[in-house]
This record gives sequence, C-alpha cells and structure tokens, in this order.
Amino acid sequence: MLLDVNDLKVSFHSREGVNHAVKGISFSLEKGKTLAIVGESGSGKSVTCMGLTRLLPPPPNCLIEGQALLDGTDTLSLSSKQLRAIRGKQIAYIFQEPSTSLNPYYTVGSQIAEAIRYHRKDVDDVWGEVVSLLDQVGIRDAGKRCRDYPHQMSGGMKQRVMIAMALACQPRILIADEPTTALDVTIEAQIIDLLRELRSAHDMSIILITHNFGIVDGFADEIAVMFRGEIVENGPAESILAKPQHPYTQALIRCIPKLGEKRERLPVVDYSSFAS
Repeated sequence: MLLDVNDLKVSFHSREGVNHAVKGISFSLEKGKTLAIVGESGSGKSVTCMGLTRLLPPPPNCLIEGQALLDGTDTLSLSSKQLRAIRGKQIAYIFQEPSTSLNPYYTVGSQIAEAIRYHRKDVDDVWGEVVSLLDQVGIRDAGKRCRDYPHQMSGGMKQRVMIAMALACQPRILIADEPTTALDVTIEAQIIDLLRELRSAHDMSIILITHNFGIVDGFADEIAVMFRGEIVENGPAESILAKPQHPYTQALIRCIPKLGEKRERLPVVDYSSFAS
C-alpha cells in the first residue's frame, strides 16, 4: 500500500473552544489508483489532506494525531526539514482556487521553475522542462505562454498551470482539491480527462477532493464519503455509486442533475435522518 492513514484526528484550538474537524478517520491508497473523498463544504476533506503533510497551523493552534504511513514512513512524525522533502516531491497539491494560489507578481513559468530547481537539481534545462510541462497539460504555444502572468490567463488555463506545477516535482501522489471549482462544465470535463491521462502517463496515485459525485464516476477507483469529520461510507466506486448504503451518500447522489429529468429544484439533504 502506498499510503495508509490510520485514526487521523485534526482539531483546532481557540479561545472559543476546540473544533474537532477530523474525528479519527482511516483510509488507504494504492499505487496508480484514484481515491475520491466526497462530502459537502466543511466536512473535513481538505483539512484531512492538508494534515497528511502538516500544511496546517502548528500546535497549539492545531493538533494532528494518528498515522499517515507513506511507504511505511509516518509523515506526521517527521521534522520540518524532512517534510520539505516530502511536500511536492512525494505528495503534491493542486489547491482549490488557482487565482489565489498563483503569485500575481511572477510569470507562471518562473513559478513552475522554482519548484523544479528546489526538488529536481539534476535538471539542466529548467526552462525547457517548464515549456514541456505546460505542453503536457494542454496549453498551446507553451513557449510563449510560460512568460505570461496569471491575470493574462483564463480560469481553465490557470488550473492547467497548477497541474503543471504539481507535476514539476514528479510526485507519487497528487492531491487535487476541488480542481474544477468555478469552471464551466466543458472545461471541467477537460480537466478530469487531463488528470486521468496524466495519472496513466506518470503512474501516479490521485486523491480527488470534491463535493460533486458527478465527476467521480468513471474516474475514481475508491470513494470515501465524509460527513462532519468522519468517513461514513467507503469502498469501490462502482459499488457505492450503484448501491449507496448510508443515507448521507444516498442524499448526495440524489442531488446529481440528470439529463432529461425535469425538477423545480434539486433535492434537499435531510440531515435529521442520519445526523449523529
């Protein structure tokens, strides 16, 4: 198993009290496979994945407990220096909003080049590698566009730049946090197709964070459904999509719009039937 997470807990401490954002969850990820973590905003999906490499406030503001075993090495017990070698090189992130993740003061090419210089010191032609990466993610005229600033690109292109930046370090695990947020359905499909192609080409594993079951079908191998900091259902994607067992999973799937089906409004998730 490439990644094995055991009893992961994340809590935030403040003057108002303690917020238990993640409440002892466990899951695993195989090499070359895709795990989709599905749930509404605030269910703990992003906090879970950021906790794997401790991309959260340090104690006492935030306390992370449990194990995150990457090839048997617990990333939660590593020093800050050791973690810097893991972040990007072993586990890379595509964050939710590319417009705020990219630095507006630097060209997109220079931002990708920075990651290459830090993690891949064996690369002699860094700029050539930047152009190659942008070409791989489907940006036309990559040699010219790599000198553009983020504001000169559309939302879909900026998301492709974020994917190129994540690929720059040749990670073993790619964590895609809502990679299609704020994109229209056509671009959304292109991004998911691109991730599928890159997973195969680079033999990567992917953790897809999403609230949308509509983009999971045909892409994820496994699904973990999160509700209020807990995994309420997990298993093979085909099984969960065909016969969801938990009422929350059933409610989320009923919210997927279907072609030819006329509704006055989407179904409302009734928390009273499954809230703990």
